[in-house]
Amino acid sequence: MKISTKGRYALRMMLDMTMHSNGSPVRIKDIAARQGISEKYLEQIVSILNKSGYVRSVRGPQGGYLLTKKPEEYTTGMILRLTEGSLAPVMCLEFDDSNCCDKEDDCVTIMLWKKLNDAINDVVDNVTLADLVEWEMAKNGNYNI
Repeated sequence: MKISTKGRYALRMMLDMTMHSNGSPVRIKDIAARQGISEKYLEQIVSILNKSGYVRSVRGPQGGYLLTKKPEEYTTGMILRLTEGSLAPVMCLEFDDSNCCDKEDDCVTIMLWKKLNDAINDVVDNVTLADLVEWEMAKNGNYNI
């Protein structure tokens, strides 16, 4: 399983907003400059985040985007599933029953895939934006991400 740039950049964008907001909106232009990511690509990602209610836009000259919840209320799993879809390592573990293969009852490897899926979900569902901020602060001792 690989996380695409969309998922990775969504996490970086949300982390950047968390660390640079100070209660005021954060501009896409500023995030793009700090993160070295195309503004156009960030605009596509922020549109997804905005439509889902993870961020809200603020209009005007001092406008930008704000998180709608506290950093500890966002798990990395929420953000990754929003941008990536399912994080299941194989299709037969996705929630849609139409993805089940005809060998499911005899599949020996299904236990391996279930354990891997459980491990992935355990990590992404138990790491929050607040945790990422802590890790960044411990790593750099500052707010420059």
